[in-house]
Amino acid sequence: MGNAFTPEPQRRLSRRQLLVEVGAPVAGGLLAASLLPVTGFASPEFAAPAQQAQARPLTPTFYQWIVDLHPSLPQINDAFKSTAPLNFQIAPVQGFGIDRFVAEAKDKNSTWDVYVGMTPFVEMSALIQADVIEPWDNYIPQDVLNDLIPSIRNECTVNGKLYSWPFLLDITLMGWNAGQASQAGVTSMPGTWDDVLADSQQVVTSGAAPYGVVFDAHGWRSLAPITHSISTQAYTSDLFFDFTSDPAVQALQIMKQMKDLSAPNVLNPGNTDGGVNDTPDENAFAAQQATYFVKYQNAPLRFAATWPDPNQLQLGPLPKPAGGEGATVFWTTGACLFKYGQNKDQAAQYMKQLTYSQSIWRDSIAGTPVAHPGQLPSYQSIYAGWDAQKPDWMQDWVPLVFDQLKVARAIPNQKFGLTQFNIGQPYWEKYLTGEESDPKVAMQAAFDAVQAQAKQSG
Repeated sequence: MGNAFTPEPQRRLSRRQLLVEVGAPVAGGLLAASLLPVTGFASPEFAAPAQQAQARPLTPTFYQWIVDLHPSLPQINDAFKSTAPLNFQIAPVQGFGIDRFVAEAKDKNSTWDVYVGMTPFVEMSALIQADVIEPWDNYIPQDVLNDLIPSIRNECTVNGKLYSWPFLLDITLMGWNAGQASQAGVTSMPGTWDDVLADSQQVVTSGAAPYGVVFDAHGWRSLAPITHSISTQAYTSDLFFDFTSDPAVQALQIMKQMKDLSAPNVLNPGNTDGGVNDTPDENAFAAQQATYFVKYQNAPLRFAATWPDPNQLQLGPLPKPAGGEGATVFWTTGACLFKYGQNKDQAAQYMKQLTYSQSIWRDSIAGTPVAHPGQLPSYQSIYAGWDAQKPDWMQDWVPLVFDQLKVARAIPNQKFGLTQFNIGQPYWEKYLTGEESDPKVAMQAAFDAVQAQAKQSG
């Protein structure tokens, strides 16, 4: 995401056997586009002044986890350097912090030209409101803009303007250890949350693993996706997550049942990046301490790579209750353009080169000795090309995970898109820990805390 991740040493992975319920084929229009050559970027009236563009090299700054997980980046940078100077830097951010960016913008200045690491629902609205970033529309080639998958383009758009150039796609789903499930006598993919709970109990009872299921305690990684599996009608008219809605309360009850079959430290914060990364769920799944894992697809892919036999990993859609909507959460991590940066046309050229790079997607999908990100592209034409001519490094999970985008919904963009979950977590967790016996009381407290903070901030 604008989610950050911490890599584990991993080796190249072979194809995985995956069980995924495949719905109707992806709509033809989604995969029909072909990659058109780009003949130009921004028109002269929108271009940065020549003297400004020459003042310094293009200076992109990246969230560290993207660099760690995508080892092809130096190749992309070297290729770009053959046409223009480049000063590649690591962003001064932790836990999605944007303080440095905001402070510089107040002085009408920016050390960097583009930041790669922004997730729309996380910090985009705050950056817009603080007048830190500007839209890409004057710089992104029209054919690239038209190539964006419609739902992703919508996620990255505010008031008709594209503020995030999407890069890495993640979709929340279910991963599990087929070897442990088989040892426990479970032979089918869990299709409902009741199945997950029953299968997890069977895993623990049989001794196949110490714990049945793990999940990330951060609300945007667990509470929101589980809520979406029940219903996406769980937001207020002003786009706050409605903790008091029936789907959200039901999701919290499901989480409580999962916690009872989970590692005892599952609610603990992570060890890195302000508690966001190196989380207990990841470590438990990597150590084969738990069989089932609820998280975005790159997490089970990365951490199963530490197993003696990574081929035991299987992936499937997020479970749902009987009669549930069967949706999930998706987000993209992308790039924002600093209003007071420079080299804006070059920034667009760089982002096009980066996001269309086949080497980036080969390494993300097939894995490398360094990492297996498992993140996917945001362009219709790339999937159309793979569909027409399947690369030899392609893995079966790609179209199956991508198919979940049809039912996934992004968390709405607004100032409290991410922080509402941080504010509410101490209150809803009282139900998970048993301190509060009524889930509705816990969720009302979470909602009230968020609204109080929103009112105070104006």
